[in-house]
Amino acid sequence: MSKKRKIIKWSLFAISSLIILVVLFGVWFISLLPPLPESAKNIKNTLPSELTYLTENIVPNRGKILAIVTSTDSMGNSGKSTGYELTELSRAYYIFQANGYDVDVASPLGGLPPVVLDGDDMKEYDYAFLNDATAQSKVTNSIAVKDIDPIDYQAVYFVGGKGAMFDFPDNEYIQAIVKELYESDKVIGAVCHGPAALVNVTLSNGESILSNKKISSFTNQEELLLIPDAPEIFPFLLQDKLIENGAQFNEGSLYLNNVSEEGNLLTGQNPWSTWKLAESMIKQLGHEPKKREITAEENSIAILGVYEKNGLDKAKNMVENFSMENILIDRELLAVHGLLAAYQFRIGKFINLIRLLRYSNTFL
Repeated sequence: MSKKRKIIKWSLFAISSLIILVVLFGVWFISLLPPLPESAKNIKNTLPSELTYLTENIVPNRGKILAIVTSTDSMGNSGKSTGYELTELSRAYYIFQANGYDVDVASPLGGLPPVVLDGDDMKEYDYAFLNDATAQSKVTNSIAVKDIDPIDYQAVYFVGGKGAMFDFPDNEYIQAIVKELYESDKVIGAVCHGPAALVNVTLSNGESILSNKKISSFTNQEELLLIPDAPEIFPFLLQDKLIENGAQFNEGSLYLNNVSEEGNLLTGQNPWSTWKLAESMIKQLGHEPKKREITAEENSIAILGVYEKNGLDKAKNMVENFSMENILIDRELLAVHGLLAAYQFRIGKFINLIRLLRYSNTFL
């Protein structure tokens, strides 16, 4: 056999072996995840009327909150589609509604805005939002920001989604809404890429609204991990722009809940910060948020946060405590963070999170 043939033979053997190992790893990894409960199989049909958080102990009307979403459906000239993140609107929408606030939806252009639906992240509140005729009418007929009178609202909430990087920063109507509400001691909230709305806001005193403010948003690390060529696609990296304009950037752990509060200016780092941000806005409006059942996803995010700060043993203790109290956790989310660690070649963290996942399965 010639030397070239031997090289080809062993190359094919190595590639075949690698494929087999990857397949075996995939089968093993999936085996760590418990089967979906029956309740989760019909989740796409969830209606708002089935959510007791919305139907029980109804809070009297307290006014209106404006939610602003992007009108941009593509990331620059990259050919990649985008829009607003549904989960960042739906969850905040129902927090506001449950706490007595009507919610109007606006966008830079008005009308039907583009939306990003991530099936892996969609839960009951998100599907309820899609099945909510009133909410969908507000989205489909979103108000153009040029037609908004800020005086009508107690707060504004900027929904994330990568499209916000293109049509929020330089929109004069958005800037006017933020300035009016902020200087009237009303509440400004923004999550993930939503803080792009703040980067060019100048207050009456001539200072940037960001000056010396603790601010959170989607971080450079989070952005570049998903989109390595982000600096070429976006007009700027949001973290860099916020710092450039005077913000004291508060960076939390990768893809975990992190909210910054600066008086009536509140910002959240990523989609997993939406629940806390929305309820923090309710507190800033002067009310104790209505009690609700914390979601399994939030509980898993809390466990991962404990792991990041205090290590594996403390995280396992939290899993055990949750299990003793019949508190649900989202094991798929633990698995996803394990895969993220592997993707970053953080093998020690990957092994620990798999150990944590397997430990959580002992309580099933």
